Amino acid sequence: MEEYFRIGVITTTHGLKGEVKVFPTTEDPSRFSSLKTCYLLDRREYRPLTVISARYFKNLVILGFQEITTIEEAMPLKQKELYIDRANAIPLEEGEYYIADILGGEVVDEEGNHLGILEDYMETGAQDVYRIRRDNGKEFLIPAVDAFIPKVDVENKKITVRLIPGMMEE
Repeated sequence: MEEYFRIGVITTTHGLKGEVKVFPTTEDPSRFSSLKTCYLLDRREYRPLTVISARYFKNLVILGFQEITTIEEAMPLKQKELYIDRANAIPLEEGEYYIADILGGEVVDEEGNHLGILEDYMETGAQDVYRIRRDNGKEFLIPAVDAFIPKVDVENKKITVRLIPGMMEE
């Protein structure tokens, strides 16, 4: 299981005191208001940062960190990702799971035949859509709804899908 979950990407600096603008990638952007600590992914290491301020501007969040106090310190953070640890993630309801826990998982049909690997997902207005990469390199999309995803085994990273004709073009 994943220990860290991405919540945003730093887009640019803001002002001279080390603040940064963050594009939220979390389901609930208001979570930044109560965030105390987040982690900057830098060279495959998670560096803890203490959040001292958070405010919203259009579709972005402006964050200030205790450890970053100048624009010079903030400049190298552009395009870096921010994460939270599992302990601070939004609690799950019964039957829910974190998408990070199944990314890279095996996708099988209802008979157990291997179809590919869950490579990515997209958030749309109605529901998420999973992108599955087949072994031949081709991809197909499947809506992440019970009608098409009857079973998700998080522990074994296995997603069972129900296909309809034409969904998985050769």
